[in-house]
Amino acid sequence: MRRLLICILIVCLGICVFARAQDHEESATPKINYPALEKLGWKLGSQAYTFRSLTLIETLDVLKRLDLHYIEMYPGQKFSKENPVKADHNSMTDEMVEQLKKKLAETNVTAIAYGVVELPADEAKSRKVFDFAKKLGLKEIVSEPPEEALAMVDKLAGEYGMKVAIHNHPKPSHYWDCHKTLAAVKDRENIGACADIGHWVRSGMSSPQCIKVLEGQIVSLHVKDINEKKEDVIWGTGTVDVAACLKELKRQNAKDLLFSVEYEKGSGEELVANVAKSVQFFSDQVTDLAKE
Repeated sequence: MRRLLICILIVCLGICVFARAQDHEESATPKINYPALEKLGWKLGSQAYTFRSLTLIETLDVLKRLDLHYIEMYPGQKFSKENPVKADHNSMTDEMVEQLKKKLAETNVTAIAYGVVELPADEAKSRKVFDFAKKLGLKEIVSEPPEEALAMVDKLAGEYGMKVAIHNHPKPSHYWDCHKTLAAVKDRENIGACADIGHWVRSGMSSPQCIKVLEGQIVSLHVKDINEKKEDVIWGTGTVDVAACLKELKRQNAKDLLFSVEYEKGSGEELVANVAKSVQFFSDQVTDLAKE
């Protein structure tokens, strides 16, 4: 009898553990309203930097789990456990590119952008970045090119049929102020802005106001929310006012935008859960905006 009771307890414990694992898996998969996103003309994906502790190949498995279908590749990330070189324009061979394309197809993820990467005034070095992006079929390169390189970068972007999006790292980076970004992009046919709404707040600026300043110029966003300590928090719980940023973009009727999750704190299951909650908040906001 005692042995029977022990066996029953072991079975029950196993069932509980399995049920908790299933609940965890479900909690880490947000319910994204893709019809609402499509109606607004927006795409939701992830900056690979969010999962920088993983390889690029591992990151694609996480995005599949989160039901995210777009990725902005990060040049500092390792490619795979078996081949831990950087997944960038200097290190990836043609064979690795083909392996990545196969993995992208398996996980139903589209590599759509690459950054933040240098586009220097040296045309040959910048062209190498564009050649890499073309191999992967990317639509956008995210960078902070020096002002003296802007004309050349604009020319290359037109030649390759891509967009270059100027990103804003926090003060004292060159483009921390949205007015500086506007001055750089307003007369460029193939250059727009990649609005990092969290970094604007880190620089003491209002993200909704910066989006107003850059009306018609934003082609993509790095989305994050931060607290008073300037640390990442679940979207909608911090000081960035993500909801107001989305409302302003809807007011502008901004189309064909890529929103990339960029979470700079945490790792493992905690990070996945925080991203899932943030994505759910985003989806809920998009659902309401699509009804208006």
